[in-house]
Formats: sequence, C-alpha cells, structure tokens
Amino acid sequence: MRIMGLDYGSKTVGVAISDELLITAQAKEIIRRKEENKLRRTLARIEELIQEYGVELIILGLPVHMDQSVGVRAELALEFKEHIERRTGLPVIMWDERLTTVEADDIMDEVGIPKRQHKEYVDMIAAQIILQDYLNNRSEKKED
Repeated sequence: MRIMGLDYGSKTVGVAISDELLITAQAKEIIRRKEENKLRRTLARIEELIQEYGVELIILGLPVHMDQSVGVRAELALEFKEHIERRTGLPVIMWDERLTTVEADDIMDEVGIPKRQHKEYVDMIAAQIILQDYLNNRSEKKED
C-alpha cells in the first residue's frame, strides 16, 4: 500500500507518494493546468498515478488560516476533495498545511535552488512535507 500527498493550488497540484512501508514521502511531480476550474486532466493524471503506485489513501493539504479559520482556498481544497473521492473512490484525508510553503522555501534554499526557480518546485515539495507530516504523526500515534 502507498499513500499519495497532494498540495492543491490555483493552477497546480503538487504530488508526493509514500514508500511501501509508509515511512517516507517522495516528491513526484507538479500537475499544471491553465485555468483553476479545469480539473479533468488533473484528475485523470491523479488516477494514473494511483494505478501506477498502488495508492489506497490520499492526504490533501488544507490551507486554513493561522487562526484555524477556513477561507476561500480551504473551501476550494474541500471541493477538490469531493472531486477526487467521486472520481477515484479512494478516501481523502484533509491535513493542515499551514507554513508548508515557507518550509518548502527553506528546504530549497538549503539545497541551493535559486530563488527564481522556487516557484517551479514549491508545490511538489509542499506535497512531500504534507505527506511526511501525516506519516510521522501516524507512526507516533501507533507508538502511544
């Protein structure tokens, strides 16, 4: 079994996939679209990746505000969740993604990716951070 992590943006979806042991998350790709509401190809690509990697669960970043209130971006992510569940039949867990973009920028700085290229990778790395956070919390709960 593998788990997929997604970072949903206005014109991109960052994708990460867990290893089979559910220990690590690997950044896979960024699915790009020209318009925010054009999801057919995005959902089709997610389905392809689900088949290719044997994904059985999806973790989708929920961009709540720092005070935990739900804004427009979070509402759009919740709508995207419904689209994924209908299309794939897989369960989708919403996961707090606050500060993942900041963390992704820090990681890119550390590995020497020039600032002008950050936008090229940020969604994919954010998806990896979201999924890794879920995996870490999942294993911590098992140890309790």
